[in-house]
Amino acid sequence: MAEDEQIQTAEQNQPSEEHEVKILGIEPVTHNVLRIAVQRPQNYHFIPGQATEVAINKEGFKAERRPFTFTGLQDWDHLEFTIKTYTDHPGVTNELRSLKEGDSLLLHDVWGAIQYSGEGTFIAGGAGITPFIAIFRDLHQKGQVGNNRLFFSNKTEADIILEEELEEILGDKFVNVMTEQTNSQYINDRIDKAFLQKNISDMNQHFYICGPDPMVAAIGQDLKDLGAGEGLITVEL
Repeated sequence: MAEDEQIQTAEQNQPSEEHEVKILGIEPVTHNVLRIAVQRPQNYHFIPGQATEVAINKEGFKAERRPFTFTGLQDWDHLEFTIKTYTDHPGVTNELRSLKEGDSLLLHDVWGAIQYSGEGTFIAGGAGITPFIAIFRDLHQKGQVGNNRLFFSNKTEADIILEEELEEILGDKFVNVMTEQTNSQYINDRIDKAFLQKNISDMNQHFYICGPDPMVAAIGQDLKDLGAGEGLITVEL
């Protein structure tokens, strides 16, 4: 799912559960993306593609919850998040950059609309790759990657999250699309109706879309216009 900086207070959405977890490790994945490993609460379960609301356990931030996707797997002994940070204002993700091992986060209920339903085409924009990371890791672990394909749109090559791992999992079915870097080794284009028509011949397959709201809405409509059944399109805004 796409992580944003929209303020969501405790009064707006009361959680039914809350878990304080220690940070076990925190490291950069790209110039503006962090990988954060935290303790796993007892009996805390999720399936690949799901998310939770996370708050920083620090005064001034405890009520500021943000939705982040689990990028680890259910059988890991810890939880992992892969989070894009925004440094242009003093928000939650910017504050995450100041945290260190031993600091704590607050986790809430597990939820999420992206669930794997069968082989198909995944389309991600930027941090919208995060629900797909756990799905691909799970399929890879089970030896069930099959013919799944990923179109991953980013501004530049420096923005590609987990490029090497995704290439290892998907091989030539991992297609990178750069929107602002013309000298890239990858395709310089935008994922629009013309791109979809050129690169997808079978509309009778599952489609999974996650990224910025306008991108998700536009691609979803483009796929329908090209003949994809609405029941085959799964989105996470």
